[in-house]
Amino acid sequence: PTQWGGGHDPAAILRVILSEYPLRVHGDHGVIHWARVLENGLAIAERTGADRDVVMLFALFHDARRLNEWDDEGHGLRGAVLARTLRGTLVHLDDERFELLYEACRLHADGHTEADVTIQTCWDADRLDLGRVGITPEPSLLCTPAARGLIAWADARATEGYEPTHILTHWEAPRR
Repeated sequence: PTQWGGGHDPAAILRVILSEYPLRVHGDHGVIHWARVLENGLAIAERTGADRDVVMLFALFHDARRLNEWDDEGHGLRGAVLARTLRGTLVHLDDERFELLYEACRLHADGHTEADVTIQTCWDADRLDLGRVGITPEPSLLCTPAARGLIAWADARATEGYEPTHILTHWEAPRR
């Protein structure tokens, strides 16, 4: 399984998220998407040097407080606030790294491309999974050359509905 640093327990984090998650767990913005975002993010981080712990936490929190599957103004901020409420218990990042996670979640749906490389890696990881809803990632809307180089790989996985079962198992995610 993917190694989590900093004493993070992704299964415990996922239980908290799902305890109040109003959408279908396996819907367009659910756990399978989050797991692909994690794999995308780690693949990008290998090339960018982004903070892997922030990328891993982003995968769980970025859509954790969506209220619907369509336009959901403020869902990134709500996910960031949830991460803040778990800081010190399930989220263990120093102030600087937590700020990266918070900003990555808060702004991930706003179309920005300029930011710290860790934030860019998070945004690209999410954008590379747009194929799940029939949108091919647009290279000019990605932040990093690393992500642009992964479009074909990530888009094929998204459009084919690839499920990262090793991550879902590690997270103890509910089965379909």
